[in-house]
Amino acid sequence: MAPYNFEGDFGNLSENQIEFINKVIEEQDLKVNKVVFKPVGQAGDNFVANVMRISIEGENGSMKMVIKVAPGDEKIRTTVKADLLFHNEHVMYTEVLPKLVALQKATGVPEEEHLRYAKCYGSLNEAPYEIILLEDLNESDFKMLNKFDSLSDECVRSILKNFAILHSVSYALKEKQPETFESFKSKLIDVWSVNFSTNEARDYFQLLESSVLANLDEEEHKSKFKSNFMEILKLPIQLAKDRDCKYSIVQQGDAWTNNIMFKFSEDKLEQSVMIDYQGSKISNPVGDILYMIFNCTDHETRSIYYYDWIDYYHTELDRCLSYYDLKINYIYPRDRLDADLRRYGKISFGLSSMLTYVLMRDTKEAGEMLETFKSGDPNDVLQLMGTQTLQGETVVRTRKRIVGLIDSFSQFGLL
Repeated sequence: MAPYNFEGDFGNLSENQIEFINKVIEEQDLKVNKVVFKPVGQAGDNFVANVMRISIEGENGSMKMVIKVAPGDEKIRTTVKADLLFHNEHVMYTEVLPKLVALQKATGVPEEEHLRYAKCYGSLNEAPYEIILLEDLNESDFKMLNKFDSLSDECVRSILKNFAILHSVSYALKEKQPETFESFKSKLIDVWSVNFSTNEARDYFQLLESSVLANLDEEEHKSKFKSNFMEILKLPIQLAKDRDCKYSIVQQGDAWTNNIMFKFSEDKLEQSVMIDYQGSKISNPVGDILYMIFNCTDHETRSIYYYDWIDYYHTELDRCLSYYDLKINYIYPRDRLDADLRRYGKISFGLSSMLTYVLMRDTKEAGEMLETFKSGDPNDVLQLMGTQTLQGETVVRTRKRIVGLIDSFSQFGLL
């Protein structure tokens, strides 16, 4: 099959990837004239994938797609665990998400309550050439919000509703088709545990702890941080326990601002869509809830709405479970939710603190970090992430975020 007239920045694609893109485009039956490639985002927006947008122009119409491409360099792949992350996303887009929506349809769940995700046009899961072609949600007026700004109450509620839909249909699959659920469990890999179970990770967390403590002013904040941060090392143990727990579900696994898109109509939020499933796994529902709330909002917003958000999630989960004739008090009672929030509190605090120093970097700092990935030495990467001199605005931003985490987790009884 001869390739189409490709234009733009696609020089880093391998022959295998170009052939696969060509095949997927051919399936759209557009009688293509040309395909234009453009990069998406800046340094720090996409830490693992090279993301591009393609514009396809043909005699039978035109369309756009978003392409996520795995790094080809073996050193980078090893450092970021590219094979595991792209494997997870391949499984989610080609097996799990379609199966969950099929179950919703078979059950008679109203279409507006179906799990919304970007259509997958094709996914190649052959290392080191992994590539996935997805619907361009910009074409449906979805947009990404500023990662430095706190999400609003309405945005958080929209995401919590998405979680309730995802988690409820996960429970339904677990109850009605347990063999399929177990199959997905065996295929989805907990990448957090893989990353956090190394000596290098422990060394990095110790470096990061020192950096954070040096950036804090109040002794009370320093004391609380030092008393709780290293609990992050217990994450693999906790996740292993919850993988086979009665209450486990399919987690989105990485719901921070850049992995969610929002659609507004005259400043009113209509819908949100989760767009990244590389961190997906089978685990406890509170993992998604705490991760999103504490990585996407500030202390001021949480202080007003946190308890309302937890109430809202559980109410939505109850409503969604009713489509499958499942009772919330049997599936995931409120006292269990509250207990799990406390159980994951310190671990979530450590995780959110660590992510602050990754996600809150500006473009220049994120670019330096990504360049270090290319060295291929995990020790160099972790050393930089723990000791890099940050810009003045970033120092202030990360300090405010860490202090907000300390204050919020303390206020809500999670430390």
